[in-house]
Amino acid sequence: MNSTDRNEEVKEVGVGAVSRLFAVLRSLGNGSGDGERVTQLAQQVGLSQPTTHRLLRSLMEEGMVEQDQRSKRYRLSLEFFALAANAGKAGNLRELARPSLLRLSASLGDSLFLLARSGFDAICLDRSEGPYPIRTFTGDIGGRVALGVGQGSLAILAFLPEDERETVIHYNLPRLRDFHLYDEVFLRSEVDNVRRLGYAARNTGVLPGMAGLAVPILDREGRAVAALSVATISDRLNPERMPTVVEMLKREALTISARINPFDPLLRRPSQVFGQQEL
Repeated sequence: MNSTDRNEEVKEVGVGAVSRLFAVLRSLGNGSGDGERVTQLAQQVGLSQPTTHRLLRSLMEEGMVEQDQRSKRYRLSLEFFALAANAGKAGNLRELARPSLLRLSASLGDSLFLLARSGFDAICLDRSEGPYPIRTFTGDIGGRVALGVGQGSLAILAFLPEDERETVIHYNLPRLRDFHLYDEVFLRSEVDNVRRLGYAARNTGVLPGMAGLAVPILDREGRAVAALSVATISDRLNPERMPTVVEMLKREALTISARINPFDPLLRRPSQVFGQQEL
């Protein structure tokens, strides 16, 4: 061991050791799913290979890092992700959104829905009934509809990353035509409008007399994972009332977004809650 390595090892017993450990964890988290080699990690965190290797061994002893025996690459362990999930157990998406649904339903006097993406579909995770009889595309809790059908699923579709959005559009276009809703030009114009406005709204459509408005719920990367949607009769979503409704939904969506646990299983496979299969 040369003098440089010895000096680094001495520093590792203090605060510097913690920062180095976190530097390695962050580098692994930002790396590829295949893992990283010691040489790559050392370059990324600015440490010597021996020091980086010692840090990795320490993290492996604590169960935070694992090494693939064939490739010899290092990656974050399942135990690390389980720990991160536990740290975010303020509640799952349904629990987090429930107070917002109740507040909005009471304030607006209309029915509110929580929808989440499920493959190429949106699935209704929760609802709070208003006094007006309404019909929706998703129906009751657990109902699902192709992304692009209805305001909630359109809000989710519009705020997906571009490559994911394109994949969904190409897959769902034949399904949307079954609803006699969109051709491709109209769907893309609707998506552009939603992205520009920050919400989806329609006062007429396939369900006569029904109106809907929805805003996306974004994760920390700005990616839509769900939507808050209000469904009501057309007369109650007039031009005078709509701006207030939009502002109220956006405010609640921001509240939910700030508290989302990125490891919430509902964000990954919401259909499993209802015993349904993912597409």
